Amino acid sequence: MRASPMTPEAPGIALARGVTRMLAQRGLAAIVEFPTTDGRRMDLCALGPKGEIWCVEVKSSRADFMSDAKWIDYLPWCDRFFFAVPESFPAEILPPDHGLILADQWGAEVIRMAPHDPVAAARRKAVTLRFARMAAERLVRLTDR
Repeated sequence: MRASPMTPEAPGIALARGVTRMLAQRGLAAIVEFPTTDGRRMDLCALGPKGEIWCVEVKSSRADFMSDAKWIDYLPWCDRFFFAVPESFPAEILPPDHGLILADQWGAEVIRMAPHDPVAAARRKAVTLRFARMAAERLVRLTDR
């Protein structure tokens, strides 16, 4: 759902837009709110040109991070895991063994590259097919009016 020009946009949505732009510049296609088969929903899932899967968990504030630990459940679904936060976020509270992206509504920058932890082949295929189907379904909804 789009925010009207008169309604302030939620901080997480603005950050996700900036991250999505940065991912596109790096050759990755991203889907916002990508569901996994175990019922979780990644903030952003991105697919690279060689099939690499990135997961980005957007955290707009310290309170947002402290109140939500379900990001741990996304680790088996991606090759690289990142936190995306605004510049004002206290980055020292984030686990240092995952990637870090600084973002705003206009763009983002990878500050710390996430380690590569390859997804099992069967799961990679399942995520890739789910990604393709979801992207196609969303495109149809946008164009079939």
